[in-house]
Amino acid sequence: MPSNRVALLSRRDIQTAAGKLQWNRQLPKWTVMVEGRQLPARPLVLEAAGVPPNDPTNSHQAVALLQDRGFEVFYQGQPLQSPGVPSTSFITDAYIESLRGSCRGEDSLVDAREREHRLEK
Repeated sequence: MPSNRVALLSRRDIQTAAGKLQWNRQLPKWTVMVEGRQLPARPLVLEAAGVPPNDPTNSHQAVALLQDRGFEVFYQGQPLQSPGVPSTSFITDAYIESLRGSCRGEDSLVDAREREHRLEK
């Protein structure tokens, strides 16, 4: 559970801290886009709350807070899917075409089920 000061952060608090945060190191896995700048998620949240780096708030809690406040969050440079929204990026025409007929053929699941059904009678 994030600390009280972290839990009470508003979107404006985070935006203000983002304007002041200078990050010269390599970006960590979890990042957030604030006003066109990609910044580290947890350090930004801790800076906005004014708590030390050893605060018990972990990266996942910081990411959840940032998403709740409407920020776009990234993991290893890829946009993170919003909670509750299923990802459909892998469904393409080629993928659908590759599935057609996959239950028919020499080792077909359909044929195996029909054989099994005949044996049960």
